[in-house]
Amino acid sequence: MVQRYVLFYESAADVMSKAPPVYPRHLALLKEFRDRGDLLLVGTFGDPQAEGSMAVFGSREAAEEFVRDDPFLNEGVVKAWTLREWDEVASEI
Repeated sequence: MVQRYVLFYESAADVMSKAPPVYPRHLALLKEFRDRGDLLLVGTFGDPQAEGSMAVFGSREAAEEFVRDDPFLNEGVVKAWTLREWDEVASEI
């Protein structure tokens, strides 16, 4: 079993108009964490406004660092977040 950390984002009102100006800096941060090997998966759900998005990190420390530095949070594109520990078992089946 491998421990992962899943970050859930709840979109702020009117995310589709708020996100585009901030997205290039958010994407740069995503790439930085991916290149370091800390970010494993990321994406939006079917309707980002209603359902938000999620990212999977290899450590709690990396997820918390990402949250602290993410312009989507710091500039109001995301209104709330939740971090949950997740035990990945796929490698064992």
